Amino acid sequence: MARQRIISQESTGPDEEAVNLSLRPERLDDVVGQRQIIEQLIIALDAARHRNEPLDHVLLSGPPGLGKTTLANVIARELGVTIRVTSGPAISKPGDLMHWLTEMKRGDVLFIDEIHRLSKPVEEFLYSAMEDFRVDFTIDSGISGRTVNIALKPFTLIGATTRSGLLTAALRDRFGIPFHFEFYHADELTEILRRSSRKLRVPADDAALAVIAARSRGTPRVANRLLRRIRDFAQVRADGQLTIAVVDKALDLQRIDQLGLDELDRAFLTALIQTYRGGPAGIEALAATIGQERDTLEDVVEPYLLQIGFVIRTKQGRVATRAAYGHLGVSYAAPVETSETQPGLFDEP
Repeated sequence: MARQRIISQESTGPDEEAVNLSLRPERLDDVVGQRQIIEQLIIALDAARHRNEPLDHVLLSGPPGLGKTTLANVIARELGVTIRVTSGPAISKPGDLMHWLTEMKRGDVLFIDEIHRLSKPVEEFLYSAMEDFRVDFTIDSGISGRTVNIALKPFTLIGATTRSGLLTAALRDRFGIPFHFEFYHADELTEILRRSSRKLRVPADDAALAVIAARSRGTPRVANRLLRRIRDFAQVRADGQLTIAVVDKALDLQRIDQLGLDELDRAFLTALIQTYRGGPAGIEALAATIGQERDTLEDVVEPYLLQIGFVIRTKQGRVATRAAYGHLGVSYAAPVETSETQPGLFDEP
């Protein structure tokens, strides 16, 4: 089994989620970063409360680990309503949604994570629920089957997705409030780490927290995970205090470099530069070369490499930038013009 990446934006499981829950902000005033989203959300919440109406449906998109689930819970708490949580893969048929929809009181929140993974029948079933707060539900099947029109109490659907491009236009258009999450700045992550270190009772220098922030890939989930792993290192190999020297040693042991790249990131860049001469190379070819799934590269490796300007996407495939060459200590060579008919080099970007 492959070792879990410590800097993966994905959650590592229930144990980590339990810890993350204790570190999450509970009110909008406690949320750090994503200021444009927060300012718009404050207006939308105030307007909904003023009109005594449910908040419009909200779509949260962006890479994993940036706080979409956290914000959904904050919204419900600010509204003083109940939130019910499920995910796209957990809903295989319209009937799986019925107990959620029929149990909700006026203004309650239904949060669907990975909403881009809803099946087409379930998605179409949601349309009337979102627009008219009514659904047509088929009872039994065959000759004796009948369809019942069921009225729902007005509610707010919050959908979260890491792959907004996979959403159909019909579903996307039914969300009145779309928000896209951006990676966090280092100073924002430092403030998040400062709060987390207090809650975890980890003694840490501000300078040490700034180093962790700079190597956290712009992602709060990664920052908090690194904080916990460095805490372990400090307790075993040092005096428990997080200093710059302790942080550097702990992250060097994990082979996480100054920009927060790990072995998989460097393998991606090395394959692109050495095997494919800097690109362009298709994502399927790169995945096969380094023995990873395409989705892994697209969801948890590429977003940060694109953000820091190490990789660009073209119609022909991925291309490494001069900055990527410099980070790996390789002499830069401009991408070679290659026929798109050469087998194995190009595929869909």
